Amino acid sequence: MTDDATAPDRSCDQNPFPGLPLHDLAGFTHRWVDAEGIRLHAVEGGAPAGPVVVLLAGFPQTWWAWRKVMPGLAGRFRVIAVDLPGQGHSDRPQGGYDTHTVASRVQAALTALDVPKYWLVAHDIGAWVAFSLALGHEERLHGVALLDAGIPGITLPDSVPTDPDRAWKTWHFAFHLVPELPETLLTGRERDYVDWFLRAKSLSPNAFDDAEVRHYAAALAAEGGLRASLAYYRDASESARGNHEALGRGNVTVPVLGISSSHGSVPDMAGSLAPWAENVTGVVIPRAGHFIPDEQPDATVAALTAFIGDERVG
Repeated sequence: MTDDATAPDRSCDQNPFPGLPLHDLAGFTHRWVDAEGIRLHAVEGGAPAGPVVVLLAGFPQTWWAWRKVMPGLAGRFRVIAVDLPGQGHSDRPQGGYDTHTVASRVQAALTALDVPKYWLVAHDIGAWVAFSLALGHEERLHGVALLDAGIPGITLPDSVPTDPDRAWKTWHFAFHLVPELPETLLTGRERDYVDWFLRAKSLSPNAFDDAEVRHYAAALAAEGGLRASLAYYRDASESARGNHEALGRGNVTVPVLGISSSHGSVPDMAGSLAPWAENVTGVVIPRAGHFIPDEQPDATVAALTAFIGDERVG
């Protein structure tokens, strides 16, 4: 682990969860930065003078979801993977998990890291935050890539299908909304829950090993982790309201890449996003389920590199 303690105005040097092991990635540095009164954990490396690529992960993962993608991007880009509030080694505030509040905090963290403008890449709940960030902070973005996610109030279904062949992909949205019950059933069984998500939603049941399951489960079980993870779902209606309000002022104008997979949750990300953005392209990653960066990292790197190369600004 490398902590940045040389610039106190940019970074905090204390891991808020000393009992939660940090994973190192060669060539990358751990940082903690202030983001509107809370600390967010970021992992930074790559080409210092290259275009900045920011990565956001979803449920039930952390920045470690990008561990196979980050080295492939590092040769050309300055790469920053951020743990959202409640994820990994970021703080778990009591409230503020609607995606517009979270987006503001992510933007504050990137400002603290001296990032004036960047490409944003996000999966699952990270994509919820990224869409809201694109609506509220377009001037800071070159473009945004969204991986296999329905966006609250936009493309996320209002109801869970009752067909068993489809319901297993989205049943948890309703479950996570129920007050207290998920906490009662999941506390102490975080590993079982994480294991189901990672294995059931991957094309190959061997996409994640036991160490990876334990890593994500430990982050969820750490103080406030389960509460914070559920809060994204419980604040989804507020996220949807904020998205509709922002879209009333205009659609997303920066380039958007919708990344789907052959066996994911959203078959056509680009098509689902097209009504809400002015410049949308799409790609489908073959031989992958929901966890595209884990299952097909090389194809993910290729898609992102092509998108940034086609759309590069400056």
